[in-house]
Amino acid sequence: MPDYLDDLRLAHVLADAADAATMDRFKALDLKVETKPDMTPVSEADKAAEELIRGQLHRARPRDAILGEEYGLEGTGPRRWVIDPIDGTKNYVRGVPVWATLISLMEAGEGGYHPVVGVVSAPALNRRWWAAKGHGAFSGRSLSSATRLHVSKVAKLSDASFAYSSLTGWEERGKLNGFLDLTREVWRTRAYGDFWPYMMVAEGSIDLCAEPELSLWDMAANAIVVTEAGGTFTGLDGRPGPHSGNGAASNGLLHDELLEYVGDRY
Repeated sequence: MPDYLDDLRLAHVLADAADAATMDRFKALDLKVETKPDMTPVSEADKAAEELIRGQLHRARPRDAILGEEYGLEGTGPRRWVIDPIDGTKNYVRGVPVWATLISLMEAGEGGYHPVVGVVSAPALNRRWWAAKGHGAFSGRSLSSATRLHVSKVAKLSDASFAYSSLTGWEERGKLNGFLDLTREVWRTRAYGDFWPYMMVAEGSIDLCAEPELSLWDMAANAIVVTEAGGTFTGLDGRPGPHSGNGAASNGLLHDELLEYVGDRY
């Protein structure tokens, strides 16, 4: 089996470059922000970071395809880099430090493409998380200075901490009642939002999280970090991986119960 460590090192180099670009414009008074057709914001920093990553990938991995939030799919083949230059743009443009660059390498296999490398870099929080298939998940300042991640061992909903992003998506999906029932069953709820709950699941600081509407670039890096930390990442339909258009992550012990409340199978 490939070890993917060279790809992981490259992903860190890409994240370093993106961090420098995004931090340079964070809280800039003259930051330019536009509204995309789907009514979500995009800043000049989103575009610049993705362009920077694409440029480095063209030089370092010219045969690999690239899928990014801002510029779509480029290239074909069994290996595909998936990029969200700024996950949490709404936070970024308001000066809230909870945002990250998400970089994942996906490889073609049975049933489609699967994440084999993931880096989640949140420079305004001074945090970074990463994983490579078969090598575990880690957090730290660099590959040589890192702590291995493990999900929690909480086995009862009444002892669990649950994180989410907002209520409106669950209402639009017709799942608000199940969502609210879940919040009443767990020990604690917090709306951290975006990439952060998935990283906290991987760290073991919370136990489960879910979002009703996501894109592949929102999930690919998060999915492998969670699973390599020993957790479970599926869609609300229970399908493993980041392909369902939504996400549910847990320590694994509580996943079936999570889906009973907010999943599409019930």
